[in-house]
Amino acid sequence: MIVAKFGGTSLADAKQFKKVYDIVISNDERKFVVVSAPGKRFKEDNKITDLLYLTHAHTKYSVPYDPVFKIIEDRFLTIKYELNLSVDLKQEFDIIRENLDNKCDEDYIVSRGEYLSALLLADYLGCKFIDAKDIIFFNYDGSVNSEKTNLKIKEFTEDCDKIIIPGFYGSYPDGSIKTFSRGGSDITGAIVAGAVNAKMYENWTDVSGFLMADPRIVKNPKQIKRITYQELRELSYMGASVLHDEAIFPVREAGIPINIKNTNEPENPGTIIIGNDQIEESCENDYIITGIAGKKNFTIFYVHKEHMANEVGIIKRALEVFEDRGISIDHIPSGIDSFSIVLPTECVDKFSHEIVEELKLKCKADFVNVNNNLSLITTVGINMASRPGISAKVFSALGNNNINIRMIDQGSSEINIIVGVENKDFEIAIKAIYGAFVNC
Repeated sequence: MIVAKFGGTSLADAKQFKKVYDIVISNDERKFVVVSAPGKRFKEDNKITDLLYLTHAHTKYSVPYDPVFKIIEDRFLTIKYELNLSVDLKQEFDIIRENLDNKCDEDYIVSRGEYLSALLLADYLGCKFIDAKDIIFFNYDGSVNSEKTNLKIKEFTEDCDKIIIPGFYGSYPDGSIKTFSRGGSDITGAIVAGAVNAKMYENWTDVSGFLMADPRIVKNPKQIKRITYQELRELSYMGASVLHDEAIFPVREAGIPINIKNTNEPENPGTIIIGNDQIEESCENDYIITGIAGKKNFTIFYVHKEHMANEVGIIKRALEVFEDRGISIDHIPSGIDSFSIVLPTECVDKFSHEIVEELKLKCKADFVNVNNNLSLITTVGINMASRPGISAKVFSALGNNNINIRMIDQGSSEINIIVGVENKDFEIAIKAIYGAFVNC
């Protein structure tokens, strides 16, 4: 049994709907289909969800919403007529308009993109439509009521051939609509996959899985065939993600693989995401490393104090400076008489001078230096720990390109090596590391 989730670009217009139709009917094991709202058809186009957010903003500030809502209506009506479907969209639009006029909640209106998309696809495929509000349940604190959700999904999906479910939302105990964060259809699909104990969770998008590096930096990077959840978390944190982070956990706990696939190239095997315990059962990637990712614009606070190693609680006191401001720390590399605190520049840019003074005071530091132009690059691979010389290869690649390393951090799991370089060296550093492992 397979759960297939299709993203916004996969359902952007009637042409894309036809591709989804062909994919779903090509495999009888695809019993559950979760859909997003229609996305962009071209670069300058609008996502339906963005237009729905704008529509709600118009009603909130008593601005006429008709011009925006007309665009939404036309998108769905065009899909209906081009596919010759029978869904009564006029009735659906009338209900939505009535709710808009009655100042409905934002969560309700922005969920209508997935709702209407699922109605159309269910009609097109001749499948049963199940509203997500009837099977995905939230507690009032915003968390998912997993027990109730799993029981209801199993109840609703018994003895059904194929089922279409809108993603992105569910309901509170009082029946009102509650949405996930943006991209939350990934989470809906994962929850359904876990509840029905699927053998595979397919996530269909507009890319053929994960690449070993950012194609905007490295020309034609290799595709990642297999990646573990742990590796994915490391790369995703640095921005290399085509999957909502929270979508990992429901299927990871159930031991269900995720297959990232391309709706526009369904024959491409994509990338399989598996658990660490499943790595022996699958083919290894062709390279020692799995991938490289990075982000610009980090700040380092370098704190130095003689004989720091003999002092208890100094790092704790330093971290309190950031904790008091609600700021999360990314890395804390340390030495005998110094340590550094690394975090995104945007979190501290407005009051970095205040932080410096507080660090000096709380830590009784000899001096505190600040550098705002740091990029972090992570090289990830679950096989790296068993291969000698990986770190040397990374450092040599950077040294051969005259790139100065400002920070080094390697976790105890040895699944990744993080280096800090100047922002100006970011792109060339990624190219250098990629070339050292892939083009050797």
